[in-house]
Amino acid sequence: MRAIGRGGAAMLFMVIEHFRDRDAKAVYRRLRDAGRGVPEGLRYVDSWIETNFDRCFQLMECDDPLLLQDWVLFWGDLVTFEIVPVVPSAATRALVERHLAAPGAGNPE
Repeated sequence: MRAIGRGGAAMLFMVIEHFRDRDAKAVYRRLRDAGRGVPEGLRYVDSWIETNFDRCFQLMECDDPLLLQDWVLFWGDLVTFEIVPVVPSAATRALVERHLAAPGAGNPE
């Protein structure tokens, strides 16, 4: 059974990778030699590396969290992971706006 995001839509995940021993060379060696190890259905969006090589922040997209688990197993010997479901701020703002009182209307009690 697949675990699907709300409405079957793809969900975004901020993945915080901690390079073991800050060993970026081992991570990039595997990336060069074996690729990202991303299973079909998991999409790499973009990433940013901390200047001290301690962490990598990756934005990933998928509709099945099992794909993230598969990917974590590929890298687990070189990296530890924090995976946080995220929502684009524009979508969150639109949602919150629907719950705000109109300007000048006061706060409902």
